[in-house]
Amino acid sequence: MALNSINLTAGMRANLFSLQQTSKDFEITQKRLATGLRVNTALDDPINFFTAQEHKLRATDLAGRKDGMSEAIQTIKAANVGVEGINNLIAQAKSLAQSAMSATASDAQIFASQYSTVMTQINQMATDSGYKGVNLLQAGELTVEFAPTAGQSTLKLTGFGDSSGNFNISGLSSEVTAGGTNWVTSGSTTVSTANIQTSINNLDTAMNSLRTESKKLSNNLSIITAREEFSAQMINTLNDGSAKLTEADMNEEGANMLMLQTRQALGTTSLSLAGQAAQGVLRLF
Repeated sequence: MALNSINLTAGMRANLFSLQQTSKDFEITQKRLATGLRVNTALDDPINFFTAQEHKLRATDLAGRKDGMSEAIQTIKAANVGVEGINNLIAQAKSLAQSAMSATASDAQIFASQYSTVMTQINQMATDSGYKGVNLLQAGELTVEFAPTAGQSTLKLTGFGDSSGNFNISGLSSEVTAGGTNWVTSGSTTVSTANIQTSINNLDTAMNSLRTESKKLSNNLSIITAREEFSAQMINTLNDGSAKLTEADMNEEGANMLMLQTRQALGTTSLSLAGQAAQGVLRLF
């Protein structure tokens, strides 16, 4: 018998092919167990891979928008803190004005000076109520983006400042400027109750205006908070959708690993037996 005519038997070829296939499946299962994914590249499943990538990209875009919403919420909160502080100062100023109504001229002058200080603090508090360069108590503007695509879904917040960018609430501007200087007639001992009453009326108007603006802030805050919660839920939904398309079932892959190990052991044994059967031919010589 010529040596070049000795070939693998059909049984040996079948067992060898089975072992090669088992080894390939073994590598795939090991990779899935290592990464936790059944779709690691587009070669594994093009449709699921690119769909999952799209979900992840949209979730990432929404996460960026969600950060912007969080900052917008803080901007509104900063403005609201300023409104509350100014309301307290207006109440204090009103108390000073009411005290001046029944005071002597000298005491009214003292109250007027204190009133002027409070008015200055109101203006300064409004100036200090910004967040990251945006002040809604002045002429600040902020556009909040909700959708991943720019300009598709937005909310524009506009501050209540005047054309010069200063704090401007109806009834308060004149009081900040005058500061109670007209409560006592210059060079006399006459207290102008009419002027003091005008200041009180202006303060009441300003407080009502602030309440109106505060309601606008609260409404915008509610909208942004709702959109932030919606975005968080959408991000979770998109990530879950991506995971379902690509993640492996670890219990199933673990069972597959045990099955492949068993198959590999049986294949090796079977190949060995087939080789022994072929070697039996040598005993004829």
